[in-house]
This record gives sequence, structure tokens and C-alpha cells, in this order.
Amino acid sequence: MTKNFSVHEFYCNDGTPVPEGLMPNVRELAKQLQILRDHVGERILINSAYRHPVYNKRIGGKPNSYHVKAMAADITTKSKTPAQLKQIVEDLIARKVLKIGGIGLYPGFLHVDIRKVKARW
Repeated sequence: MTKNFSVHEFYCNDGTPVPEGLMPNVRELAKQLQILRDHVGERILINSAYRHPVYNKRIGGKPNSYHVKAMAADITTKSKTPAQLKQIVEDLIARKVLKIGGIGLYPGFLHVDIRKVKARW
């Protein structure tokens, strides 16, 4: 998909592949994550990306989650805290380098998604 991301990294955590109809979303998300990876200079680990609706419900995800649309990823890096990663993402958005709409800061990871409007939590 990109220099550092394979499609398998975006599969549902239960092993379900991303449906073909959602692949354009995954390609755009991977493109944005590659930009971020190139900037931070280290591997970005994807904890969760695509979630099929049954899996999403089982883990307590919101029904309209961007994960179900294959437009979101929960990420970490080895050397940055989620808060540090969030600041980097915000800076790259402000500089119009990244096209990330949603950012959610959690204790163990950073949620990013490619929605068209700004959302923060």
C-alpha cells in the first residue's frame, strides 16, 4: 500500500480483511499515516484500524465509528507518548501536511481518522 504499511495492518483485529468497497478509505488513511511516519522517522504501530460492525459492537465501539468505515486507526510509536504524537499530528495539520480530521487522545494510544471535519476528544 505504501512504503511502510501493508493492507494486512488495517484488517480487523479478528483477522477479517477490509471489504473491497472500503479500500479507497484504507488507501487514503495509509497515505496519511505514511506522511506521519516519514515525519517521526520511526515505525507507527496500528493497534486497531478497520472493524466490521459485529466486532465493533462486541468491543463496545460506537455504531457510527470511523473504524467501521475503514477511515480510522489507533496508533502508537515506541519513543513518543500519545500526547506527544498528538502534538506532532496537530502541527502537521496546521502546516497543511496531513489531512486528519479526527483526533482522540487516550492513555495508551492516539486515534486518528480521515473525516472531512475537525473533531477532537
